[in-house]
Amino acid sequence: MTIKAIVTGHSKGLGAGIVAALLAQGIAVLGVSRGSSNAPPALLVEAEVDLSDGVRLSAWIAGPTLRDFVQGADTVLLVNNAGTVQPVGPLDGQAPDAVLRAVTLNVAAPLALAAAVVQVRGEALCKILHISSGAGRSAYPGWSVYCATKAALDRHAEAVALDGDMRVRCVSLAPGVIDTGMQGEIRGSTEAQFPMLARFIALKEEGALQSAQATGADIVKFLLADGFGNEAVKDIRG
Repeated sequence: MTIKAIVTGHSKGLGAGIVAALLAQGIAVLGVSRGSSNAPPALLVEAEVDLSDGVRLSAWIAGPTLRDFVQGADTVLLVNNAGTVQPVGPLDGQAPDAVLRAVTLNVAAPLALAAAVVQVRGEALCKILHISSGAGRSAYPGWSVYCATKAALDRHAEAVALDGDMRVRCVSLAPGVIDTGMQGEIRGSTEAQFPMLARFIALKEEGALQSAQATGADIVKFLLADGFGNEAVKDIRG
């Protein structure tokens, strides 16, 4: 059985951890992000796309790269990992253009890619994984945009499940708190922007953050399991 995977935001952090675990399984990967990866080129194809730019993403989707990559696959995996926590803070500190970029990156791009992959995958089984967050299930002060966009991914996965296509499985997964650049951005906020700042600083100082590599391996194991899609909204920790 031939499995191929598309991973967004693949060049660093959790995305790089997911790609490493997929490549270790011998699965070919199409990485889509603004930067390139340090992963070995065998089995890895990279596409430089700014996923926060809807016009450019639409043009890329209409091109041949995605369709050509999935040809011959029995199973196609889509991991919508790319995302941003910015803008952080209450409404009076949110630049409207930053809100638009965040919603495009966190919501429009995953939903558009999900539709595109399903439409080009032929008869292959399609597994779609949205990297969500506990912030999609609970509101946090200063994170109105992040919470709203992650909640959108949760509802999307639930609605896709209700469509009833057994060849399309979609899960919105909260992966836990991971030691990535996003965590660094969070710790770089002020308490006025993010009143829960002290909690996230403590997680780093206490060594409570998960590694991107270990979490990536756990996510790939979950993605490849036969039961993937049995629950549309899931937390990898149970």
